[in-house]
Amino acid sequence: MSKTLFIGLDGCTYTVLNEMTRELPDEGITMPFMKSVMEAGTRAKLASTPNPLTPPAWASIQTGRGPGHHGVFDFIRAEDKGGEIYWTLYDSRDIDCEFIWQIASRQGKKVAALNFPLTAPAPENVNGCVVPGFIPAKHLRRNTYPRELFDRMKQDIPGFDPKELAWDFDNEKQAMEKLSEEDTESWVRYHLPREEQWFRVAEYILRNDDPDLMAVMFDGTDKIQHQAWAYLDPELVPADPKPWEKRMRDVCLEYFRNLDGYIKRLVELAGPDAQVFFASDHGFTASTEVLRINAFLADKGYVKWAESDGSEQALRREASDFANLDWAGTTAYCRTPSSNGINIRVAARPGDSGVPPEQYESFREKLIDDLYSLSNEKGEPVVIDVLKREDWFPGKHMERAPDLTLVLRDHGFVSIRNFQPVVIQREVAAGTHHPDGIFMAYGPGVAASGMIERRQIVDVAPTLLHSVGLKVPKDFEGEVPAAFFSEQWLAQNPVQHGPKTKAPGERQAGEEMDEKEKQQLMEQLQMLGYME
Repeated sequence: MSKTLFIGLDGCTYTVLNEMTRELPDEGITMPFMKSVMEAGTRAKLASTPNPLTPPAWASIQTGRGPGHHGVFDFIRAEDKGGEIYWTLYDSRDIDCEFIWQIASRQGKKVAALNFPLTAPAPENVNGCVVPGFIPAKHLRRNTYPRELFDRMKQDIPGFDPKELAWDFDNEKQAMEKLSEEDTESWVRYHLPREEQWFRVAEYILRNDDPDLMAVMFDGTDKIQHQAWAYLDPELVPADPKPWEKRMRDVCLEYFRNLDGYIKRLVELAGPDAQVFFASDHGFTASTEVLRINAFLADKGYVKWAESDGSEQALRREASDFANLDWAGTTAYCRTPSSNGINIRVAARPGDSGVPPEQYESFREKLIDDLYSLSNEKGEPVVIDVLKREDWFPGKHMERAPDLTLVLRDHGFVSIRNFQPVVIQREVAAGTHHPDGIFMAYGPGVAASGMIERRQIVDVAPTLLHSVGLKVPKDFEGEVPAAFFSEQWLAQNPVQHGPKTKAPGERQAGEEMDEKEKQQLMEQLQMLGYME
């Protein structure tokens, strides 16, 4: 029997969860088990990382540390080499903190971590198993730990299919921003068997491996909401739906109905003594406008677009996933839509392109003023907050963060393309990330407190370690929410703090993606709105 069960729900939000757990006309209660969980346990909104994005947020959940410490800020890691920007995809080797899977393992606990981003290659010294998420199917065997687990699953789990379990880029490749009606419905339906695959793996591990800390993440919640938000948000669901809209709503409900069944079965398998926790890396909301941030920066003189000479190299750059800029004439720019960040180019030596170091502060303050001046056609401010990296990303990796991170009025992702006008209204509201996700607890020793005050994303890791009977490392940035637990439980199991985490050490070598696979990944991120 597992002592602690953790179920991650990527992008899950109370906006949808509350709808799925109440009686709706003609639809009933879609998630009856989750309704019982919410009624019998404690829940809170969970504030995500400053830029509420999948990689940094899940890294914080798995390490109890913010991006300034663990070092992950985006899907990609970019380096400015003066005349060119080089990039690579983040993986587990970029996380400069110890995972909770390692912390629990070295203290004698057995763990299982399934489908979490940034766990490939698997962290070293894990007592248990890791089946990573966010990788192509052909890399799943090599990155599953222990290696023989992959063969066990293939032999013992009926219908086991790595192409459904992992990111099957051929199936997931879709249009860049707008899908046809048929493609949107197919996109949602694709995630039904995929989530079932992850459920079957989790079920198999619970039945056969008996982990003390069992963790699985379901990511269909996020992917579906990106393209089908209008059929889930109660403020957007059509009152008199067309036949196609009704099919979309029905398949979304089918997904959440299935998910409820998977969760119920995993809780049953974990046993009556297990404490159960749920968390999401961020929430969701509707984005109603598009901010073309580099076009705005160009208007203000910060960005200079590269001029094409018609060469093959120039054409490739124009078609690439990143802004095609004249670096000698650019002082501040946005690298990726997902970053929502502005990078200031500081001259390394006198005469180099960029801002002289002694002018950095005054330059940044003027840039902030310009950003706050941005408004839409109604005169409403588009940028509602500008976050300085030293204030929001403290830690040894602070300088990897964008100099400024933007919070938009509708929490949308920016565009980095060279189009005008700078701000446009979307024809149809799109699903985008919201800073508030979910954090819930259920089971023996958990208080039935209902909704409590907002918690921080770095609180998840210490809560899981405490639940499984371990001390909370002194260098964790979060804390255990006492309101999650009954007074009797805390009296018998007081929160204790222990030694600091250990250095992550060297990660094992990973099998690198080839250029085709990287491009397929970029197309997947484009479809979700993270890249262009």
